[in-house]
Amino acid sequence: MASPSPATDSSHAVLARTPLFEAARVAGGRMVPFAGWEMAVQFGGLIQEHQAVRENCGVFDISHMGVLTLRGDGVKDALQTLVPSDLFRIGPGEACYTVLLNEAGGIRDDLIVYDRGRVVAAGDERDELVVVINAACAEADTAWIREQLEPRGIAVRDRKGDGVLLALQGPEAPARLEALTGSDLTGLPRFGHRELTLRGGELEGAPVFVGRTGYTGEDGFELLLGREAGLALWQQLLAAGVAPCGLGARDTLRLEAAMHLYGNDMDASITPLEASLGWLVHLEMPADFIGREALERQSAEGVQRRLVGLKLQGRAIARHGYPVLHDGAVVGEVTSGTWSPTLGEAIALAYVPAELAKLGTELAVEIRGKAEPALVVKRPFYRRG
Repeated sequence: MASPSPATDSSHAVLARTPLFEAARVAGGRMVPFAGWEMAVQFGGLIQEHQAVRENCGVFDISHMGVLTLRGDGVKDALQTLVPSDLFRIGPGEACYTVLLNEAGGIRDDLIVYDRGRVVAAGDERDELVVVINAACAEADTAWIREQLEPRGIAVRDRKGDGVLLALQGPEAPARLEALTGSDLTGLPRFGHRELTLRGGELEGAPVFVGRTGYTGEDGFELLLGREAGLALWQQLLAAGVAPCGLGARDTLRLEAAMHLYGNDMDASITPLEASLGWLVHLEMPADFIGREALERQSAEGVQRRLVGLKLQGRAIARHGYPVLHDGAVVGEVTSGTWSPTLGEAIALAYVPAELAKLGTELAVEIRGKAEPALVVKRPFYRRG
């Protein structure tokens, strides 16, 4: 299939399109601008797609995201200088979630790092990592990572090219993927990854990079494969009854699981300690990394603000940017908010002063001029039992 012509949004900026753009539109996708791309926000309906992932299985086109290969001897040592998480806690076939930092400890982006161990390419054996980065940050991340790592002898290249990245998510996802690959996936743990081949018809023998990762709070996989195989797999999944899902359901699913959205819940002005991502910061390791000094200082002094989960007591829905109140005074701001289809409640993430971040603290969110009661609650809001 030929690549569709690029689109423009209302500001006349050119929007990129994934290889699945036309197939998504044919499947009923309503397309909207997102992070410089024209993406499907929904297909059959947000609630229907959300429930399909929670109860059965759904598939998302996430080909807008960036995928890089970092290759060279000592590649893990090199990348360690850019992230606060101890990369040596994972080995070949494993992965971890972490963040890129600036000198002030602010979050440049969040990413997943897959350790592929020693890999032979063109007769040359080297250490190799695969990293997945956010679409909105992909160009800047790639340039910055190259600037930092290439002087250390690390080759940085685009792994995705014009390929397809899919997220197959939901309790039925393992069985679906086992049928497509003929592989037993029971031994593949969360954040494990493998190189597999697909089988059947147009898919026969097509290689696929499989990571047991996702952004929904459910079991599932992220699948990287070539353009034609990706198109064929998308069509085969839909024909088999897997629900196509858009950005709307992706957002409600990830928020129920209290997963951060870069640009909303964290950015370059916010540290992982403030973003309630302190579990990513391993100051006990001896390695130095960009932003370490700032995080050591903040760890010693304590944070002034913290990201918390809120449940609203009524049916009003908090949205990004809404003020958070305590005793009638504005003390913080909502970063993400929605009506939870699974819980039947309004939920939100918000930054508040550290002293108000305790579970059970009574706050309010200003919605259309009215203070709607809210309670600080444990995150995630939803966890599969």
